[in-house]
Amino acid sequence: MKTASISTRLDPEVAQKLDLLAKATARSKSFLVAEAVQAYLENQTWQIEAIQEGITEADRGHFRTDEDVKRTFERWGVNAD
Repeated sequence: MKTASISTRLDPEVAQKLDLLAKATARSKSFLVAEAVQAYLENQTWQIEAIQEGITEADRGHFRTDEDVKRTFERWGVNAD
């Protein structure tokens, strides 16, 4: 598998935690950083796609009714009146 190298600067406390985790898991720091970046990108990509989908729907004029919004808030125990 091809990989690309990058460099970054970490806060000393973060670097120390990374060292400890690497030792505890018998994984390299590079492996842990790559895994963390992958998880972050998956999370951010999902959010960005959901936001873009919402903007597209809004641009098409597709909105929820006030009643739909109130019911959604009520499910979370919030009075939207």
